Amino acid sequence: MRIYFPLFFLYFFSSNLTAQNSIIDEHLLTFIEEDQKIDCIIQFKNTKHIPNTNGLTKARKGKLIYNTLIENTTQSQYSTIQYLLQNNIAYKSYIIANAINGKFTKAQLTDISRLDNVIRISHNKASKTLDYFEEPTMHRGGEAEWGIINIKADSVWQLGFEGENVILAGQDTGVDWDNNLISSKYRGDNGSKVDHNYNWHDAIREISVLHQDSIIEESNNPCGFNTIIPCDDHGHGSHTIGTMVGSDSTNTIGVAPKAKWIACRNMERGYGKPSTYLECFEWFLAPTDTNDENPNTDLAPDVINNSWSCPEMEGCNASNWDILNTAIENLKSAGIMVVVSAGNSGPECSTIDRPAAMFEHSFTVGATNQVDTITNFSARGPIIVDGSFRTKPNVCAPGFQVKSIYLNDEFRTWNGTSMAGPHVAGAAALIISANPSLRGNVEAIETILETTAKPMEGDLCLGDEQGTFPNNTYGYGKIDVLAAVEMALSLSSNPNIQTNDAINIYPNPVSHELNLTADFDFDATFNVFNTNGKLIYSSTVQNNAIVDLNSLSTGSYVYQIVSNKVNVVGKLIKAY
Repeated sequence: MRIYFPLFFLYFFSSNLTAQNSIIDEHLLTFIEEDQKIDCIIQFKNTKHIPNTNGLTKARKGKLIYNTLIENTTQSQYSTIQYLLQNNIAYKSYIIANAINGKFTKAQLTDISRLDNVIRISHNKASKTLDYFEEPTMHRGGEAEWGIINIKADSVWQLGFEGENVILAGQDTGVDWDNNLISSKYRGDNGSKVDHNYNWHDAIREISVLHQDSIIEESNNPCGFNTIIPCDDHGHGSHTIGTMVGSDSTNTIGVAPKAKWIACRNMERGYGKPSTYLECFEWFLAPTDTNDENPNTDLAPDVINNSWSCPEMEGCNASNWDILNTAIENLKSAGIMVVVSAGNSGPECSTIDRPAAMFEHSFTVGATNQVDTITNFSARGPIIVDGSFRTKPNVCAPGFQVKSIYLNDEFRTWNGTSMAGPHVAGAAALIISANPSLRGNVEAIETILETTAKPMEGDLCLGDEQGTFPNNTYGYGKIDVLAAVEMALSLSSNPNIQTNDAINIYPNPVSHELNLTADFDFDATFNVFNTNGKLIYSSTVQNNAIVDLNSLSTGSYVYQIVSNKVNVVGKLIKAY
C-alpha cells in the first residue's frame, strides 16, 4: 500500500534529494519512502565504442556486437556490481543497453548514484500492451485472410517463397504454442521432439500491481512465472504470431507460413515494464537455454515483432527512453530488424509519442483498412516529444478486422496497429527467403519495403506536403510485398562479405552528381533500380567516384554497390 506524505513534507524531501543527487530521476523521487524498496533501473556510461558492422554477415555482426557489449558492461558496471554483492542486493545486469535492474532503498540509491559510471537511476514501473478492438470473428474457409491478399503475400508464395529458413520472433504476452496453426512452425519443434532451449524465454517473475488483484500471488496468472514452456496468459501474443506464420488445411492467416518462430513473454496479462521489455530484447540478441545460460548469437532471430507500447503514465519517460532506444540500436547493428506497431491513439497528429514506435531505428507500422485508407485509430507523426520532429510511421499495413488465433484453439478478429506490425514482420521474412544474402542487412530490407510501398496520402500532418513521401500518416505507404520481393530478387547476391568498411554516398537527395568515397580501395558495380525492381542504370565505379545521374527522373530508387568485397544497398532520392 502506498503511503502519502503531506504535500509540504513531500516537497521539502524531494527538493533536498534533487539537490543532493540529480542522477536519481525526479519521476522516481515521488515514489521513494524511507524504508521502502523500489524497483529501479540504473544506467551507465559506456566505456566501449559500439563498432560499425556495415558489410558483415549477420553471424559476424551478432558476435561482434555481443562481445563488445559484454566488455562494455564488465568495465562500466564493475563498481556497482561489487557494491550490490557486498550488500547482498539481488540484481539483473543487461548488456543490451548497459543497465542494471533491482529493488533498492533510498539510502542504497544514494550510495549507487555516487559510484563510477552511473549516469541515471529511473523508476521501473509497469506499462501495458497496445489497445486493440475486437470484431466478430469471421470464418473464411481455406481462402487467405484479406490482409495477406492485400499486401500480395499470396502472390509471393506462387513465386516459391514462403519464409523458408527465416526466424521470426515476438515479444508479447506469450504464445499458445501448441495451437495447430503455429506448433509446427515453432523452431523448438523438429517433428519428432520439442526442445524449448533457445526458443522460448519468460521475463515475467511477479504479478503486475496494475491488475489490482485483491491477493498478489502466482496463482492469479494462468501461466505462472519464469516458465520453461511457452504459454500465453492473455491471447495478444498468440494473435500476432499467427499473423506472421499461422496456417493449416482450412485457415491461412500467416504472411510467411514456412518461417519459424521463437518468442519471449514480456507482459503479465498485458502489463509489462521497461525491464521486461529490455530482458526480451537482450535474450533475442543471444538466446539462452531454459536455465538462462549459454547465450548463443547464432540462434538470434532475423526479425522481432513488437506490438506493445510504454507510455509515460505507466513508466517510460524522457529519463529512461534511452534504455530501450539503445537496445534497438544495438539489435539493428547486430543484423536484427525491429518492427514496432505505431500505436492506437490516432487520428490526431504527433500521437506516436512513446517507446518503442517513436525511435529512429524502430521500423514503425501504421494500420490501414480494406480500402487502403488509414484507420481512425492509427497513431501519426511527427515525433515531437523528443524534439526530433522525425517522420513516422515508416510504412502501413493491414490492421483492421484481422483474424488470427487466440487461446485454446479459438480465433479472434481484432483491430489495431498490433495487427499491422506482424504483417510487416512476415513481409520481411519473405524478402529474406527470396534473397538470403539480405539476411542481417536491416537497412537494405527496410529500404526495399519503403521504396516499394504504395504511396498514399490524405489526412496530412504538420510538415507534410501533398505528393511528398514519406508523410506522417502513411510513411512511405502501404507495403507491397510482391514488389519488395521482386526488388530483392533483382539485387545481386553476395553472402560472404568480409569487409567492415562503409562507402559514403552523398548528396542524397541528389540532383545531378553522386559522390562515392570510402577508406579503402574498391572496384564495384553501381546499380540503380526503380520501385518495380527493374535495373535502370549501371556503371563501374571505384573509390572516390563521381556518378552522373542527370538521366534519372525525380523520384525514389534503390541503389546497390556490389563486388567481391562489398554489398551495399540503400535508398536513393532524385530531387530534380
